Amino acid sequence: MSTSKKFWLFFIIIIAIIAGAIYYSTRPKPISVFVKPVEMGDVEATVANTRAGTVNACKRAKLAPTVGGQISFLPVKEGDQVKKGQILLELWNEDMKAQIQLTKEETIAAKARLKQACIVYDVAHREADRLVKLQKKGLASVEKTDQAVGDSRAKQAACDAAKASQKEAEARIKVATAALERTILRAPFDGTVAEINGELGEVVTPSPVGIATPPAIDLIDNRCMYISAPIDEVDAAAIRTGMKARITLDAFPDKNFAGRVSRISTYVQDREKQARTVDIEIDFEDPENIKGLLAGYSADAEIILNTKKNITRVPTEAIIGDNKVYLFDDGVLMETQIKTGLSNWQFTEVISGLEAGQQVVTSVDQTGVKDGVSAEIDTSEN
Repeated sequence: MSTSKKFWLFFIIIIAIIAGAIYYSTRPKPISVFVKPVEMGDVEATVANTRAGTVNACKRAKLAPTVGGQISFLPVKEGDQVKKGQILLELWNEDMKAQIQLTKEETIAAKARLKQACIVYDVAHREADRLVKLQKKGLASVEKTDQAVGDSRAKQAACDAAKASQKEAEARIKVATAALERTILRAPFDGTVAEINGELGEVVTPSPVGIATPPAIDLIDNRCMYISAPIDEVDAAAIRTGMKARITLDAFPDKNFAGRVSRISTYVQDREKQARTVDIEIDFEDPENIKGLLAGYSADAEIILNTKKNITRVPTEAIIGDNKVYLFDDGVLMETQIKTGLSNWQFTEVISGLEAGQQVVTSVDQTGVKDGVSAEIDTSEN
């Protein structure tokens, strides 16, 4: 090879090396992306409450006397376990107790008057019967017989009046007893005294119409709990009683509770015009789960509308636009159209377009992510 040809060959090689170096130093660097695999698994269609729900006791009574008065007897304290019918609070009622005693004495007197009147009637009745028989035989005058019969009827009326007086006296005992009971607050069910608003000697008054006042006694039965939660009106139509649900509580962040929808409200709450909701109630499936729960805990509920088992699924966060994903294929991102089915916030069913084992980009909002760009997997997320 001539010297000239060698020179030009050497010159071309140098130029190629320089060009390669320039390209290598100026080429776009691969972007770093997070990826997750397409896999086989379960997918659920779910709806969740729009605002925090609440743990409620199946039985809870905010109790107060129906009449006003001074507290004279307060045998319980907060936290006490009480039985149905047990006295929780009593107002001063000595005057009513005295009234009951008076009506009882009046009833005794009424019984005595009844006995007396009816004995007198019995005597008069027998005398009238005797004279009627004698008069029929001509042995007694008509005038005397009529007088005896009239007297018997008068005595009978007196006996009947005495009977009515006795019943009236007995009714007054019931009225006085009912008035006395209005001053006594009894437990309507077995439960725990959650709150007491009042002390011995203090005066309590019933709530005026339309004005809520704190209850004298707040009684809760913690043996039965349920969740009430607001569901967006758009989602509520798909919910049915009996559907399974997952319950989470802020007080137990690492635990899920199994539940089942027990009631769906028959009307829409419109307190917030732009966020109308339907209240639902969810029972705990396992009675053991309610142990240690307190009424008033905040709760979230996820109602399971449908479930598909062992299907191809992709992380929902990887889907963009009109059911597209960025497929990571040998260091290059490929925008891929897919057909989806059942979906929730975590996973979406893939009907077609992807296969298990492929990798899709989950950091779709990252700058530079687009079809055809070079990319490398960022493992720092793991």
